Amino acid sequence: MGFLGVAQSLTKRCWVGQDSLTERTAEAMAQKNDLPPSLCKVMARLGVNPEYAKQYLDPQLRTLLPDPRSLTDMTNASARLLKAIDKSEKIAVFADYDVDGAACAALLLTWIDYFGGSTTLYVPDRINEGYGPSDKAMVALAKDHDLIICVDCGTLSHAPIAVAKAADVIVLDHHLGDETVPNCVAVVNPNRQDETSDLGYLCAAGVVFLCLVECGRLLRKAGRKGPNLMGYLDLVALATVADVAPLIGVNRAFVRQGLKVMATRSRPGLVALADQVKMESAPSAYHLGFLLGPRINAGGRVGQADLGARLLTTKNIQEAKKLAEHLDQLNAERRQIEGSVLAEAFTQAQERGFDNPLVWAAGKSWHPGVLGIVAARLKEATNRPAIVISLDGTEGKGSGRSVTGIDLGAAIQKLAQQGILLKGGGHKMAAGLTVSQHMLDPVMEKLAELLKKQGADKLGISDLRLDSVLMPAAATIDLISQLENAGPFGAGAPAPRFAFPDMAISFAKRVGENHLKIRFGDGLGTSIDGISFGAFDTALGPALEQHDGRRFHLAGQLEINEWRGKRSVQLRLEDAALTI
Repeated sequence: MGFLGVAQSLTKRCWVGQDSLTERTAEAMAQKNDLPPSLCKVMARLGVNPEYAKQYLDPQLRTLLPDPRSLTDMTNASARLLKAIDKSEKIAVFADYDVDGAACAALLLTWIDYFGGSTTLYVPDRINEGYGPSDKAMVALAKDHDLIICVDCGTLSHAPIAVAKAADVIVLDHHLGDETVPNCVAVVNPNRQDETSDLGYLCAAGVVFLCLVECGRLLRKAGRKGPNLMGYLDLVALATVADVAPLIGVNRAFVRQGLKVMATRSRPGLVALADQVKMESAPSAYHLGFLLGPRINAGGRVGQADLGARLLTTKNIQEAKKLAEHLDQLNAERRQIEGSVLAEAFTQAQERGFDNPLVWAAGKSWHPGVLGIVAARLKEATNRPAIVISLDGTEGKGSGRSVTGIDLGAAIQKLAQQGILLKGGGHKMAAGLTVSQHMLDPVMEKLAELLKKQGADKLGISDLRLDSVLMPAAATIDLISQLENAGPFGAGAPAPRFAFPDMAISFAKRVGENHLKIRFGDGLGTSIDGISFGAFDTALGPALEQHDGRRFHLAGQLEINEWRGKRSVQLRLEDAALTI
């Protein structure tokens, strides 16, 4: 029997409440700290010890920031970077083309610029060059530079780094490594096979930031001054959320503090992009993941690869506005391309079966820039690891996205090490691969077998997990503010979700193409507005629009709606079930 008796909702999900141990922990937390029970239920579900509840609500970077030197090779990397600054060497930054890579590049370029250093930015073209360093690019950069810093890439680039003999190379990355690392000055990566730290949840921008922190320590030790790195945290927060890094440990502080920095509107590129998408409220993790991140990614997906990094680095307001407008246009173009590929991929994957350990699709000349997004859509629809491949000539290049508990990157890397894949790597939740077209089916079968061993075949349509029941009168702006202090929420820390039982709907209207606006209450005087995006893609929209006076259990996330200077509580409605 599901939570509130909902075994199958309008979206065909079972509602699941908290287990008894979590509920007891929440009760103890509420009594000990005089905090709202609904807030304590959220923190108990996140694994917070009642003794440290109040500290958890106020994550401080000074207490959560790890010692950068705990990462292998960090001492070598920071010392070599400072040497390049001191000797006015020519530095090249080789960055990946996604948000994480763009943020890494912006961190380094901004920091080096503080010292008046000379930097060249190189971002490979996704279609013509693919992911990571190539022999040609590294040889060319080594010819004209003393130091090359590879960010958000490079851990598996043994050959390209080996041919860059004329320059020193540093790698600052987070992708899964193999048994050996490239022969260079330093490979700083919390996901090296020989790494002993517990920082594998960092994105690459987090690694770069720790490198700059260590550089700052060395500067202070020498009686010198560096830039205030707190002002760089907007970039780290953006990358952390956009790269779907778990919002745990120091990542919580990165994002919380980074959002505060972003709210000061001091970085022209982010200000221009926020204005372009008409962000009217204070920045949140949602804005980073769903509004800003996709647009910064758009340059690497369907446009010029370095546009995102240039936007995040520019000091010129007019240039920032032009770049933001261009990226917004590219994002619209990306959505159109994505729609056509998604339709084909969905049909193909459905024919193979959504109950397999791996959901996958492949098509000729599908745009490489949307493969990862389409894979994410398939993953969300099936709660299965998904891979989407573009076939061109004798090869196929693909991107994959995984679900919690299934390490897709490790499975793909294992096949690459065995020579079954031409190339492959990534991390737990996202990975890429290159496969011979004639080997496509057997390779996908092998990959499915590996994922089955991890339990991927036992996953079904995701249950809807709820923290507690809430009545309309208790859903206040103050409660939402307190809940936000338990965040940020995202990967590794799902947002609070509440059930409103036995609600009467007083207003329901379709808005846009497939969204629904409602107003509901319990009949005791308090009403709440709700919005359900994509409601008419399921049975949810039609059932609530034509409610005919029937009462429903409603479930979703609380948020503050700001309109014309007024703030009100709103439910982001995700699901509903008829009251029995």
